[in-house]
Amino acid sequence: MTGEQRDTSRRRGFAAMDPVRQREIASQGGRAAHRSGNAHQFTSEEAREAGRKGGQAAHRTRSGTAES
Repeated sequence: MTGEQRDTSRRRGFAAMDPVRQREIASQGGRAAHRSGNAHQFTSEEAREAGRKGGQAAHRTRSGTAES
């Protein structure tokens, strides 16, 4: 194979890492965001609204309609 015909489906970088190592790195980022004050913490109202929207989206996907 030439360089142009390389297998592009091979996983590289973060995607190629062991899932446990990926979680460790992501966890470090989350902790850093909380320490710096940049992490968003949902209020119960925001969480309720997000759950409602997710439920509507899932229902819309299953039923095949685009109703709001």
